[in-house]
Amino acid sequence: MNETPLKEVVPLRTPGEVPLVALCSQFPFTRGPVLEQLSLGRCLNGSFFARCTAAVMHVPLIEENFHSYTLHTRGFSPDTVRRNRNALRLFFKSCDIVEIEEATADVVRRWIFEGRTRRNWSPATCRTYHKSLKVFFDWCVREKHLAANPATDIELPKNAQKIPRKLTRQEALRLLEVAYNSPSPNRFVRIRNHAIIATFIFAGLRKKELLRLKFAEVDLVNLAVFIRCGKGSKDRMVPITGVLAGILQTYVVERAKAGKTCPEFFTSWRDNNAVSITSLRDLVQDLEEASGIDFYPHMLRHTFATLMLEGGCDIYSLSKMMGHTDIKTTTIYLAASVEHLRSQISKHPLS
Repeated sequence: MNETPLKEVVPLRTPGEVPLVALCSQFPFTRGPVLEQLSLGRCLNGSFFARCTAAVMHVPLIEENFHSYTLHTRGFSPDTVRRNRNALRLFFKSCDIVEIEEATADVVRRWIFEGRTRRNWSPATCRTYHKSLKVFFDWCVREKHLAANPATDIELPKNAQKIPRKLTRQEALRLLEVAYNSPSPNRFVRIRNHAIIATFIFAGLRKKELLRLKFAEVDLVNLAVFIRCGKGSKDRMVPITGVLAGILQTYVVERAKAGKTCPEFFTSWRDNNAVSITSLRDLVQDLEEASGIDFYPHMLRHTFATLMLEGGCDIYSLSKMMGHTDIKTTTIYLAASVEHLRSQISKHPLS
């Protein structure tokens, strides 16, 4: 049988069937008797698919079915599917696993240990990889590929409780000033860049939420921004201040003058498309050089949360604005807010 990937392969939905071209790209046939476990079928349009007929399915077949299940059935985001795929590839390649039964608890434990000791994985990296393995093996147990989850009883290092990096109030104001006054190719770019930084600082949006924000989702009359399918595929409404509404209104006027009509709110200067992640990266780099402030987009989200607490916002309302599922995630900003802690220590009865 020819080991060259066949062309014009279409994916089939039946469990146990995967496109042969995907199988060839994911796993070399030379590593095991995979071809002996497969039978070829031809579709009506002449394309081929591979069906596993053996009692034991091999890793590439199972993995492809898992990723298809999480993407189409569970509704995982493409980023989550990509993270799981990278983790599983690294695990199977590092441990030289061909058949799923070779993934035992000892193998998983040894892999995590070697990653921590030899590859200098951080506790967060260990936990991220372990989470991907656990979700995958849970699915394998439900599909009866495994009798038990080998990643269940694995001891993991504790995450370091680091205080989120954020800008001070003075740095945030300086960054907004530099963004508004920095030299730009034209007025549209300068006003747009200022609006982007202001949206991060005044609304606390995530980077991808800002880049995907639609024009119809910004309500300047009722002072609100609607975030559709944020992290975890959750929608939320974020109120905005009159200051941010004024900045965004100025940008909307310039946007109309420039003839931008694309659905996304923040548009490119050169064409009628959304601002790309590359353009945002260039914007941050230019502002870092101009202001002398070292920052990144997510640090501005931390800044928003900290400033809100210092202004007296309660933790529950802040968690809703941030889009946190667990309020414990929001409480970490309490440690980052010195002003909030200072206001609490002043309640000491002997002070």
